[in-house]
Amino acid sequence: MKTMYDAIVIGGGSAGLTTAGIAANLGAKTIMIEKERLGGDCTWTGCVPSKTLIKAASVVQELRESERYGMGISIKDVSTGQLLKHVDRVRREIYEDADRPEIFEEMGIEVYRGEASFIDEQRIKLIDQKGLEREITGRYIFICTGAKAFVPPIPGIEQVEVLTNESLFEIEKLPGKMIIVGAGPIGTEMAQSYNRLGTEVHVLDMANRILVNDDPELTSLLHQKLIEEGVHYHLNASVNKVEKSDGSVKVTFQVDGKSESVTADAILMATGRRANIASLNLEAAGVVTSKSGVVVNDKCRTNKRHIYAIGDVTGRYQFTHMSEHMAKVATTNALLKIPMKIDHKHVPWVTFTEPELAQLGRSEKDLTDQGVSFTTYRFPFSKIDRAITDGKTTGMIKVFAKSWNGKILGASILGAHAGEMISQYALAMKNGVTLRKFADTIHPYPSYGLGARRAADQWYIKKQSETMVRWIKRIFGYRGEIPDYSDPNRIV
Repeated sequence: MKTMYDAIVIGGGSAGLTTAGIAANLGAKTIMIEKERLGGDCTWTGCVPSKTLIKAASVVQELRESERYGMGISIKDVSTGQLLKHVDRVRREIYEDADRPEIFEEMGIEVYRGEASFIDEQRIKLIDQKGLEREITGRYIFICTGAKAFVPPIPGIEQVEVLTNESLFEIEKLPGKMIIVGAGPIGTEMAQSYNRLGTEVHVLDMANRILVNDDPELTSLLHQKLIEEGVHYHLNASVNKVEKSDGSVKVTFQVDGKSESVTADAILMATGRRANIASLNLEAAGVVTSKSGVVVNDKCRTNKRHIYAIGDVTGRYQFTHMSEHMAKVATTNALLKIPMKIDHKHVPWVTFTEPELAQLGRSEKDLTDQGVSFTTYRFPFSKIDRAITDGKTTGMIKVFAKSWNGKILGASILGAHAGEMISQYALAMKNGVTLRKFADTIHPYPSYGLGARRAADQWYIKKQSETMVRWIKRIFGYRGEIPDYSDPNRIV
C-alpha cells in the first residue's frame, strides 16, 4: 500500500526526534522510522550513560579527596554492579520522559519500528520486525540515521571482543585493567572515569597529544591532571596488532620506533564514528555521498531538492546540539521555505572530563594561521573565588577578540563548569555582545559565571596604559601610584 506523507523522517535519534517534532508542529503529516529504540546514540550509548558514569566517578573521586575539605571520609569499595544498574536506570528514565513512542504519537506522528531503504528518489520501502513490507512516498524526506562506532582494521582485531561506546554500558562489571585506543573526547572522558572507579587505564593514540581539536595549552593542563590521577598514556603510538593472551587482550604498538605492548582485561576502541548509510540504498535515489556520509549544503539539503540529511549521518558535526540545530535548519528550509543556514561560526563543544574542556568559534591557532588581528584575554580559575571555595582551581579561560572593539571571535575554557561558561560566550558572540558589554553586565557573586565576566574585564585592563593614567592623574589631580604596566600578560 502506498501512503503519501508530507515528511518522512528516517531515524529516531536526536536529529530524527527533533525533525519529526518540528514537522508535526507545523501541521505536516509525518512518519518517523526507527529500527531500534527511539533516543538513538545520545540516550542509549552516548551522552546520557557516559555523563551518568562520569558523575558517579566524580563522586568517588570527591570522597577519595575529602581530606581537602577537612573531612577525610574513607572509601573502601565501589559496587560496580550497582553503578552500572544506576547508569541503565537513568537512561531508561530519560527515555520514558522524553523519547518513548507514545509521546510522539500524541503529537500526531506515526512511529514505525523497522528499516527503511530507498526504492527511488520519491519512494521508500519499509520492513517491520516481522518481515512485512510496506511502500510509502513522501513530499520531503529527512535522513537522520546517525553514525556508529568505527573499529579500524588492526591485525588481529577480529579475534578479540572489542568494546565501543555501543557496548561499553552493557557490561556487567568494570574491568580491572583496560586499554583505550583513541585520546579524543570519548577516550579521554572514559579514561578518567574508569580510572577513578578503580580500573587501571592505558590510553594509546597516534597523535602527540590528547584532544587534537582543542586548545593545546589547555589540553596540556588536562593531560597532566589525568596523569596525576593515574591514567597511563602512550602517545605517538602506532598500533601494530591485537591478540588474545591467556583470556586477556594484548596490544602491541610502536613508539618512536620502539616496540611495546600492554595486556589488559578489556579494550575500548574510541577511534571515531562512521555514518549509518549502508542499508539506505541511497544509490537508488541518486543521493550523493562521500567518505564522511551524506553530502549536504548549508541548508542541509542533498543534491535532491526534496531530500535532506541531518546530524551525524552527514559527518559534519557529531554533537547532539548540532543535530538539533541542523534539524531546525532543514525543516525551516523544507517546510516553511524560509532560508536558513547552518551556523558554522558559533559552534561550541565540550569534553566532560573534570575539569571540563570547552571550545567555541575559531581557535587561537586558526586565527593566527588565517592572519586575523586579535588579542587573547586570559583569566585563571585560581582567581575565581567560587572555584577557590569549591577546590576547583585548575583551569584557564581564554577569549579571542578584536582589540579595538572587543568583538568576540572564539573562546577556549578549561575548568569546572566550562560547558556552562562557554554558553555565555556563545550567546554573546551570536548576538554581537562585545567584551566591553559583557564586562559591564552584572553577574552574581560568587559564581563561575562571574569568572567569565572577569575574563571579559581584561579587555578594559589591556586598554589602560601608563600614558593614559598619567593624563588622568594630571587632569584630576590624583596623587596615587601608577600601576606597573610593563607586563603585557598582567591579569587583574
